[in-house]
Amino acid sequence: MRFSKLHSEFARVNMHQGWELPEGYEAGCGVAQKILSGSLDETGGQGFRTRLLRFPPGFHTRTPFVHEYWEEVFLISGDLWVGSDARGGGGERFEAHTYACRPPGTPHGPFRSEGGCLLLELHYYGPDP
Repeated sequence: MRFSKLHSEFARVNMHQGWELPEGYEAGCGVAQKILSGSLDETGGQGFRTRLLRFPPGFHTRTPFVHEYWEEVFLISGDLWVGSDARGGGGERFEAHTYACRPPGTPHGPFRSEGGCLLLELHYYGPDP
């Protein structure tokens, strides 16, 4: 499998600018992504994307996510509750420096964060697990 990503050496990442609303989230919810490298073509089932994803304090999703690409997630800072209910209650709490790797088609979430969190995510298409 071949991925198309640009060569990039160490460069300072501006953590204050360049954030955008990720697809699938409601405007004004406070969730933001910053694409660091690559792109993902979900319609064509190809690509590789590296991004930062930020949840504000008190944010929660309502339904589980399922997608057809691999996802690796590293919780850089804050708290993330996994397996919450639609109202943002319950679930299992994780703190910074935890990691998940999910094959395509794996249901995950809903999620919530009490104090906000910052995630590093890798999304890519590849061979079946």
